[in-house]
Amino acid sequence: MKAMILAAGLGTRMRPLTDHMPKPMLKVAGMPLIEHQVRRLVAAGITDVVINHAYLGEQIEAYLQDGSAFNCRIQYSSESQPLETGGGILKALPLLAGPRNDEPFLLVNGDVWLDLDYSALVHRPMNDLAHLVMVGNPEFNPQGDFYLDDGYLHKEGQGSAFTFSGVSVLSPKLFAGCSPGIFKLAPLLIEAMKSNKVSGQIYDGFWLDVGTPARLQELIEHVGCEAR
Repeated sequence: MKAMILAAGLGTRMRPLTDHMPKPMLKVAGMPLIEHQVRRLVAAGITDVVINHAYLGEQIEAYLQDGSAFNCRIQYSSESQPLETGGGILKALPLLAGPRNDEPFLLVNGDVWLDLDYSALVHRPMNDLAHLVMVGNPEFNPQGDFYLDDGYLHKEGQGSAFTFSGVSVLSPKLFAGCSPGIFKLAPLLIEAMKSNKVSGQIYDGFWLDVGTPARLQELIEHVGCEAR
């Protein structure tokens, strides 16, 4: 299985830290966030990684290069302007989907952190259009995103919704009929949910959307505590 790291955001909520550096290059424990992600993917057995980028993306390429220093092969999908999640994935799909355009791939947001072993997703049978890792709702998303019912996710439901962690396994078939351009991933997922084609699982370990300087500091403290 191949993997894609989403790294094309502008990092506006991280300013001034991102005035001259893309958010994935911000350091935690002396290592850029995106390097942590690459190393976790390689530890899970993934050796082909695709990274999309836009804002100051040349810094990411200069640092990671072809991936050989991390025992993997890294390819890049450069965007002249951010294409949103869906558009960015569609542009990179020829690098991900295999010769028959049907191979599922692991998708990881470049600005999330969770202590999940990705190998559990790599070896999971994939019979749906998407499989999402869900987490409990943080303060900035108290209503959650999707409801989980008997292993499948829905936009509407009973009880409490959960928050999408930013980690998923996607089938290229999810993007059938899509046209190149700027569009979000969420509408595609919601449409597929109507046909029970999006499964999900709950992850109850440490998770953080590293979207602000305060959350970056929280992550630095968390990783520092783990190291002690």
